[in-house]
Amino acid sequence: MSDDADTADASETVADAEGGDTDDPEAVLDSLFATIKQRQEELPEDSYTASLFTHEKGENEVLEKLGEEATEVILAAKDDDLEDLQYESADFVYHLLVLFAMKDLTVDDLRDELESRF
Repeated sequence: MSDDADTADASETVADAEGGDTDDPEAVLDSLFATIKQRQEELPEDSYTASLFTHEKGENEVLEKLGEEATEVILAAKDDDLEDLQYESADFVYHLLVLFAMKDLTVDDLRDELESRF
C-alpha cells in the first residue's frame, strides 16, 4: 500500500474533486485533474501533490510512484483482491494525472487517445 502522505493527499484531492457534478462520469477525472493543476500552480506547503511538483528528484519521483503503483495493481489483481485493485488503480490514475500535468497534457488528451483506438 502507499505511504500515509500519498494516501492522505490523494484522498483529500479526490474529496475536493467530488464537489463537482458526479452525475457525469467524466466529471471525477476532470475535477481531480483541475485540483492537481491548482496544486501545481499554488504549491501549498502541506500538499503531497504540490510536493511532487517541487521534489528534488523532479519528474523521476512521479515516475517511481507510477512504477510502485503499477506493481501494487498487478499484485492486487494476482491476489484477486478486488478492493485493493480498485484502491491501487485509483492511486495509479492519480499519479498518472500528476505526470500529465507535469508534461502539459490534459485529461482530454488522454480521452482523445483512447477514443482514437476504436
